[in-house]
Amino acid sequence: MAYYPIFIKLDGKTALVVGGGRVAQRKIETLLEYGALVDVISKGLTDRLKQLVESGDIRHMGEKFEDKHLDGAFLVIAATDDERLNHEISKTAQKRGLLINAVDQPPDCNFIVPSIVKKGDLIFAISTSGKSPALAKKLRKKIDGQFGNEYEAFLILMGCLRKEVLKMGLSHNENGRIFKEIVDSDVFESLALKDRDRVRSTLRRILPADTALEKCLGKEIL
Repeated sequence: MAYYPIFIKLDGKTALVVGGGRVAQRKIETLLEYGALVDVISKGLTDRLKQLVESGDIRHMGEKFEDKHLDGAFLVIAATDDERLNHEISKTAQKRGLLINAVDQPPDCNFIVPSIVKKGDLIFAISTSGKSPALAKKLRKKIDGQFGNEYEAFLILMGCLRKEVLKMGLSHNENGRIFKEIVDSDVFESLALKDRDRVRSTLRRILPADTALEKCLGKEIL
């Protein structure tokens, strides 16, 4: 089966996780990282999950899954060690049209979670369509080693510069030329070397003279 690649905004959305072991913990920690509101159902919880419940970061909704727990959920992850239970959760969730991932049970999923490399706002999602998670993990490590923190800094910088350039009312073609020239320049190398003067010099050569460049060269860049 071919999967359609997609990035989903989870900020403020409720994710229901059934299971309280280490696998569920990893899923929950990732969901929290991306802004989801997490409800968990499980008789037992890892020490870390207990801490998250006590701190109010997640809600413990009970020990046994019931259909009512799906009310208000945006997506569901079945992460118990009971394949039959995971299957039943999947069937119930899909009847409601919800996104459901049953860990290590691809037939019971309508979405799968890729292996991720994250450098700030730069995100690589790697999937083998469920055929070889080990290969996805190997590729994740390889990609992670190829892209340094300068890519995170570059996107912070470009997020600011893009706003400043677009405010100038230049033509679409001119905007495209500027942004492409920045990407093709030595800015990445300069950021890796933490050479602020070189970054500034390169950008001044490319950008219109009245661009608020210093506004974008904040401490978080270098």
